This record gives sequence, C-alpha cells and structure tokens, in this order.
Amino acid sequence: MVGDEESIALVLNRLRRAHGQLAAVIGMIEQGRDCKDVITQLAAVSRALDRAGFKIVATGLRECLTGETSDGREPLTEAELEKLFLALA
Repeated sequence: MVGDEESIALVLNRLRRAHGQLAAVIGMIEQGRDCKDVITQLAAVSRALDRAGFKIVATGLRECLTGETSDGREPLTEAELEKLFLALA
C-alpha cells in the first residue's frame, strides 16, 4: 500500500466506516426497509469507498511527484496513476 502511516490510517478509517454502513444496508434489506432509505445508505457506502480510493491515488500522486515512497519502491508512473484514477470513475 502506498502512503505514510497517517494516510493509511485515514484510508482504513474510511473503509471501516464503509464496512459498517454496508452491514447496515444489508440489515435494512433483510428487514424490508423502504427503498429510499436503502438507496440513501447505499449511496453513502459508495461515497465512502470512492473517497478511500481517491485518497490512495492522491497519496500515490504525491509520492510520484516527490520520488519518495514509504517502502523504498519505485513510485508509480503517470500512466499507472492515470489507470488507477480512471478505475474509480
């Protein structure tokens, strides 16, 4: 995983939040809750996942610009970053 400890912690927090939201959506469907409520929560899960992905790409971009990686590996190329970014679109 690219990024410093702080960036990784932020991504993990967002993913844990999305995990909890997804569990809530599953529970809502099992309980037969209103479609509007389910879709609203599902959209929140989607946004949380998108933000986690964008944070990962942003960290990779920062490492690519500075040439420094936290684990000593080569930074991502511009083409690799573009491919990752477009995967989130």
